[in-house]
Amino acid sequence: MPTRALRTAASGMYAQELNIEVISNNIANINTTAFKKNKAEFQDLMYQQVNVSPVNSSQSNSGVPSTTLQIGNGVEPASTEKIFNQGDITQTNNQLDLAIQGDGFFQVKKPDGTYAYTRDGSFKVDSQGKIVTSGGYELDPSITLDQNTLGVSIGKDGSVTAQKVGGGSSVIGNIELVRFMNPGGLQALGDNLYGQTDASGTPIIGTPGQNGFGSVNQGYLESSNVDIVQEMIAMITAQRAYEINSKTVQTVEQMMQMANNLKNG
Repeated sequence: MPTRALRTAASGMYAQELNIEVISNNIANINTTAFKKNKAEFQDLMYQQVNVSPVNSSQSNSGVPSTTLQIGNGVEPASTEKIFNQGDITQTNNQLDLAIQGDGFFQVKKPDGTYAYTRDGSFKVDSQGKIVTSGGYELDPSITLDQNTLGVSIGKDGSVTAQKVGGGSSVIGNIELVRFMNPGGLQALGDNLYGQTDASGTPIIGTPGQNGFGSVNQGYLESSNVDIVQEMIAMITAQRAYEINSKTVQTVEQMMQMANNLKNG
C-alpha cells in the first residue's frame, strides 16, 4: 500500500532529523569542559502480517496455501545515551582546576538543597571563601578558604591542604567523588551538571583513587570527549539517509500518479 510506504519514509526522515540535532549538539560542545557526547538510538516499529496468495483473489479458497509476509512500519527514536568515555586531560596550571582521571563525579549542592554531579572541575572561590563551580554551585563536602590562605594543594586522593600566611599549612578538607552503577542513566541538567534518576541508581560516595574511583589531578581539566572526525562522518551518513528517504517519498508519489493515470486512461 503506497500510504504505508509514505509513512515509513516519513518516519525515517524524522529519525534522521533528530539524529542531526544530536550530532550538532555534540559538535557545538567540542570545547565544553568535560562534555560527554550523546548518541541517538532508534528502534523499528511494529510489523504487520500480510497474506500474499500465489493465486488471484477469486481462487483464494482453492486450497493453495498463502504466504505470510512481515511488512515494517518504519522507525522511531528510542533514546539518547550519554557516552562517558574519558576525555583528554589538559594542563592549565590553575590551582583550582581539577580533572578526574577515571571513574567518578564531583558532587555539588544546588540552591534548593538538592545535589547534582559534574565532571567539570574548573572551580572558583566565592565571596565567602567557599569552593564553587563556574555556575556558583557549592562543592560538597564544603571546603572554605579563609583570608589567611595563600594557596591550596590538592592531592590525588582529594585531600586539600591550605598554605597560610607566615609559612604554615593545614589540611582543611577532603574532596569526595561519586559514581553510579549506570552513569548513562543520569539526566543532563545543563551547566555541565547531571541529576540522579531511577535508571542511574543511587550515588556511591568514595575517596578518589580507591575502590574503583578515579584520581583527582590538580592543575588540569578534562576536555570534551567529542571526536570531530567521527561526528562529521555521522553527519554525512545521516544526511544521505535523509536524502534516500526523501527519494522514497518522491518514488511513491510517482507510482501513485502512474496508477491514477492508468485508472483515468
